[in-house]
Amino acid sequence: MQFGAYTFVETRRDPRTGEPIDVDKAFADVIEQIELADRVGLDVFGLGEHHRPDYAVSAPAVALAAAAARTRRIRLTSAVTVLSSDDPVRVYQQFATLDLVSGGRAEIMAGRGSFIESFPLFGLSLDDYDELFAEKLDLLLKIRDHANVTWEGKHRAPLVRQGVFPRALQQPLPVWIASGGTPQSVARAGALGLPLAIAIIGGGRFGPLAEFYREAGRRAGVAPDKLRIGINGHGFLADTSKGAAEAFLEPYAEVMSRIGGERGWPPLSRAQFDQDRGPRGHLMVGTPDEAIAKILAQHEVFRHDRYLMQMSVGGQPQDAILRSIELLGTVVAPRVRAELMQRKVPA
Repeated sequence: MQFGAYTFVETRRDPRTGEPIDVDKAFADVIEQIELADRVGLDVFGLGEHHRPDYAVSAPAVALAAAAARTRRIRLTSAVTVLSSDDPVRVYQQFATLDLVSGGRAEIMAGRGSFIESFPLFGLSLDDYDELFAEKLDLLLKIRDHANVTWEGKHRAPLVRQGVFPRALQQPLPVWIASGGTPQSVARAGALGLPLAIAIIGGGRFGPLAEFYREAGRRAGVAPDKLRIGINGHGFLADTSKGAAEAFLEPYAEVMSRIGGERGWPPLSRAQFDQDRGPRGHLMVGTPDEAIAKILAQHEVFRHDRYLMQMSVGGQPQDAILRSIELLGTVVAPRVRAELMQRKVPA
């Protein structure tokens, strides 16, 4: 099993104006996090694309290219690229460039995004939300597989034997589909034989999605070994369970309550937080032993190939984030892999 981390790169806000401040420090911190993740043996680090003042990354490939120059082996992915509101030609060119700069370590995690700011920003209609993603994914995959492309769609000018360069070092450049649980996205990933990343950041029944994905692949004639599943979720590790909760809770509760207010959700309570980090909850907040038990329990349900932890959710302290990354790479990952090997499950 692959292990990694991802972040949206939270910004600090001026309490008087609400405007982002110290954004350069936010980027310095995330580069430090990626460097440490590389040193402690994590497999993947992801940066999510957003177009809001509370998140710093609107151009993941640029920030990941900076990390590529400071790392040696870790894979570098978007988490996610909001493909619906971007141009697939530019997405491919940016990540092909990242792939070349990094020596073949780039990935694209394509999704529709959980926020909508990019649609009016780039002159797109939310009425076309689903259609935009399907059409642009089709074009991205054609570009990935062919240097010269002829293509026609509804939401972009056609291409007639157009060359798209540079070409990625990896052939093919990995493209994952990211889903928050939408059955259509899950089925699309399976039918196309693309790896699927399931974001589990709240309640709900996610278990059936894994079989739904694999069944869609089987029906499309996709080889089983091409159907890979990743689980993405909120988590935080510390040497004690209390320490993990104390470092994670206050920033997490603030951001979840703020975003929840935008969407009509109630504020996050301490009782809900404690339930969510319990044995059956979605939060991976606690000691390495607690995380190991939950990841192994998840694996019995999903039989997943990758686990990525979002540790910075609201701006946790940098020293605590670095310790969490260290524990994930040096304790959790090797022990989960060893246990899966004992169970004769591919690790």
